[in-house]
Amino acid sequence: MTSDAQWAPLSPYSTGLRGRCPRCGQGHLFDGFLKLRPNCEVCGLDYSFADPADGPAFFVICFACVPSVALAVWIEVVFQPPFWVHALTSLPFMLLTCIPPLRPLKGWLVASQYFYKAEQGTIDRSTAVDAASPEAEARRQTEE
Repeated sequence: MTSDAQWAPLSPYSTGLRGRCPRCGQGHLFDGFLKLRPNCEVCGLDYSFADPADGPAFFVICFACVPSVALAVWIEVVFQPPFWVHALTSLPFMLLTCIPPLRPLKGWLVASQYFYKAEQGTIDRSTAVDAASPEAEARRQTEE
């Protein structure tokens, strides 16, 4: 496996939206529709750092599902059509606006995690203990 220093940083937009490796831009990010590969077949980058969680679904719900449901409600209120009209209009529109964006959004979030070196948050207990020490309190009082 090669070091990250050998690779020029690539934009998360150009790599993630295309489903490419965030380090080399050549390898594939996905193994299937939404399942991440274990690593890049070109540069060997281990994708275990990636955890987009529910991010793609959240963005799709906010920016695609809400307008799709609003369209269905508008059709119902204005035209009061039979159920089959919704099955032919609202349902396909909702599926087309909600499912296709999931993969590019997940790729973008994974590539952004790599690009910005995002990781699990930790608490630095040494700083917290030092701030509560009597010496730190005395320093704060003398500075005032």
